Amino acid sequence: MDETRIAAGGLKDFATGLVHPTFRLGVTGLSRAGKTIFITALINALTKGARLPLFEAYAQGRIAHAILEPQPDDDIPRFAYETHLEQLTAADRRWPESTRRVSQLRLTMDYEPHGFMARNFGSGRVNIDIMDYPGEWLLDLPLMARTYEEWSYATVAAARLAPRAELAGEWLAHLASLNAQGIADELQAVKAAVLFTAYLAQCRRDGVSLSTLPPGRFLLPGDLAGSPLLTFAPLDVNPDTPPEGGSLHALMKRRYDSYVSRVVKPFFFGHFARLDRQIVLVDVLTALNAGAAAVNDLKTALTQVMASFRQGENTLVSGLFGRRIDKVLFAATKADLLHHHSHDQLEAILKLLIEDAAARAEFHGAHWDVTALSAIRATREAMVRQGSEQLPCIVGTPEAGEVIGGTTFDGEREAAVFPGDLPADPRAALDGSVEGKIKFVRFRPPQIDGATFPHIRLDRTLEYLFGDRFP
Repeated sequence: MDETRIAAGGLKDFATGLVHPTFRLGVTGLSRAGKTIFITALINALTKGARLPLFEAYAQGRIAHAILEPQPDDDIPRFAYETHLEQLTAADRRWPESTRRVSQLRLTMDYEPHGFMARNFGSGRVNIDIMDYPGEWLLDLPLMARTYEEWSYATVAAARLAPRAELAGEWLAHLASLNAQGIADELQAVKAAVLFTAYLAQCRRDGVSLSTLPPGRFLLPGDLAGSPLLTFAPLDVNPDTPPEGGSLHALMKRRYDSYVSRVVKPFFFGHFARLDRQIVLVDVLTALNAGAAAVNDLKTALTQVMASFRQGENTLVSGLFGRRIDKVLFAATKADLLHHHSHDQLEAILKLLIEDAAARAEFHGAHWDVTALSAIRATREAMVRQGSEQLPCIVGTPEAGEVIGGTTFDGEREAAVFPGDLPADPRAALDGSVEGKIKFVRFRPPQIDGATFPHIRLDRTLEYLFGDRFP
């Protein structure tokens, strides 16, 4: 049935593409990785004439213009580009709020074909459909391959280990009082779900920043708030333990299975199974700030999530019966929080984090690469003398409440910050040897003079993702 759903979506996309060449760009990433900012910056750069020297078709002047088109899917809300742009450029400029629902935008680009085939048989127009969605929901995709018992066993086992154990105390205490094979009790199920959700929220807070926190809708329920679909939690059961009829175990399993079939699978088949290209945004710096446990957990989350995607080389048959992702770019976001001298080390750490996921993509025939990216650059670089030493610093306006060297900033004053040096050996990020040696602070969006934002490698990113779509 799942393969049939993929094939149906593939046939629909193939038929539409015959008339209007279209490809779907998946902007993927866990919570707070910068998906909304990336999409806003991409649209702003292409529609407002930003300087993009490494995006060849654009730099050569072959792209006549890029415009926003009406929604291709009437049942999906429009990505609020204009609202996000206003928030970034207003007098009290601020970063847009995190995504709370699925949204979509179509960007249409007219271009001058370059090759013989493209000039004589091409349309000279490409539609790019871009999807945005809460990063928390991405965490649900691995649940499609797990039973309730397998998920429960793994989740409870992880909660009993540091650093989760000290955050899970109240939930684990309640869990110990439950009899999984006892008679189902709705109030017990509700209390377990509430305490489990509170535990997940603790794991996500600043300073901890863990990533493997499914189910994602527990943290950001959207229109499912209060639904029985969110009233379940793990139980202390073995992976091969069947539930007894009418038991609490049976109730939890039924609701977990309903969550996967009614929430996770429609989300996957409606969006991810139809992607052509994909950028995976990764907030490596926040994990580094939190320590080795957060970095290792991020590695686990990325490996699990990427295993759910349909990656590989496309053929005519795959175009008819379900597209595959043939190019994946892993981008370490917020590169503007580092001096460019450390960007190579940042990319090396990202390569280490995604080595398992990338190996799978390569095995199936998909091309992949990594980059250090800042879609909107909030800082500039400077060398600051400290005694006889020159320190590579970044300069910008720290957000109100950020603390640097004992000074708490008000969101108005600029500061030069030396964030520290990333290790030459990326494995140091996993073993904890860099803890306490680096510190990244948050900056306000930049004040801009023109219509576009400064960036770091946005042009290289666009060239990799869809430069070949302009022959």
